[in-house]
Amino acid sequence: MTVVLALRCADGVVMASDSQITDSARGLSYPAQKLHTLGSHAAWGGSGSRAVLYDVEQIFNTEADTVVEAKDIGHALQERLIPVFKRHYAHFIEDVPAQHSAGTPATYVLAAGYSGGEPFIIDLDPNGLIGHYEEVGFQAVGSGAAMAQQAHALLGHFRMTERDVDYGVVAALRVLDALDATSPSVGAPMDICRITSDGARHFSLDEVEVVRTQVKRWVELENEALDQLFD
Repeated sequence: MTVVLALRCADGVVMASDSQITDSARGLSYPAQKLHTLGSHAAWGGSGSRAVLYDVEQIFNTEADTVVEAKDIGHALQERLIPVFKRHYAHFIEDVPAQHSAGTPATYVLAAGYSGGEPFIIDLDPNGLIGHYEEVGFQAVGSGAAMAQQAHALLGHFRMTERDVDYGVVAALRVLDALDATSPSVGAPMDICRITSDGARHFSLDEVEVVRTQVKRWVELENEALDQLFD
C-alpha cells in the first residue's frame, strides 16, 4: 500500500509518504523511496506502476525547474507525463499466462511546493486529469489515500491551514503513523518534506524521530484535556 500526502499550512506546505512497497503478485514487500525533490522549492511522489514512476523521475530530474516555474504547473505536468502514461498503457499485457494478476500501469502523481511565491498542490490521475488542492489544503494519493483523507478529516478541527508549517509537519506524521498502526502494508520509515517560499527541506531519519516525539507530546496533551473534561 502506498500513501503520499500533501498538506497546506499558513506559511508552507508539507509532503510526506510511507516507504513500503507491496508486490502482491510475488508475495513480497520492501522499502522504497516514494518522496522526491522537485527542484529547490517543491517535492513530488507517486503511486502505481514502479516502471512508470521511474520514467517520471527521470523527467523531473532534468526538468524540475521548468515544471515548477511554468505559468500553469498542471499543464506542464500533463505535457510531460501523459506521453509516458500512454506509452506504458499501449504496451500493457493484461492477461499473462500462469499469473493471477498482471498488475496495472495506472499511476498517480502528486506534486506540491511553491512557485512564484505561491503554494500549489496538484495531482495527475491515470487518465491524465489534473486536480488543484491549494484551497482544500490536503490531498493524498495511493491505495491508502482514502484512509489518509479520513485521518486528516478527524484532525480538521485543529485548522492546520491557519497554523505554522511546523504544526503541519507533526500532523502529517501523525496521519502516517495512524495508518501504519492500522494497516500492515503501510510502513516506516516515513519521509517528510517541509516546504516554504524559502525552499524545500527533506528530513533525515533522525529528524523524523524528533517529530515523532512531538506527535507523542500532542497525544499526551489531548489525553490530559480529556481527563479534565468532566471535572
